[in-house]
Amino acid sequence: MTDPEALEVAPAAEREQLEGWIPDLATPDETRQALEKAFNYRGDVTITHRDGSRIEGYIFDRRTAATLEESHVRVIPKDTVSKLTVSYSDIAALAFTGRDTAAGKSWEAWVRKYWERKAAGETHIALEPEPLE
Repeated sequence: MTDPEALEVAPAAEREQLEGWIPDLATPDETRQALEKAFNYRGDVTITHRDGSRIEGYIFDRRTAATLEESHVRVIPKDTVSKLTVSYSDIAALAFTGRDTAAGKSWEAWVRKYWERKAAGETHIALEPEPLE
């Protein structure tokens, strides 16, 4: 039997713990950095507009440009299938409110689980996604 600890695997990238984070958006650079992290986040975020209205949803696209007014994120609001476009300049606050569905899921964890199941005598082991909820 092959020891999973002896397999040649590259270490996983270190992931920031963003769930629950409310970044400071005081400068254009802070806004851009926070929205880039929100784009890479695999959970919902809450965007508060300058007028006080809020959108909670998943950021699936972003378009960066020279100014905040020309830069946009595209959001699928929670519990809908519609898509909204929000200008970076319209965002007063951002909060990472949803659960990060990718947290703790790495190739190493899958390989370790695979070898544990194989050692237990299971056959026909396949790579299948875990349920999100």
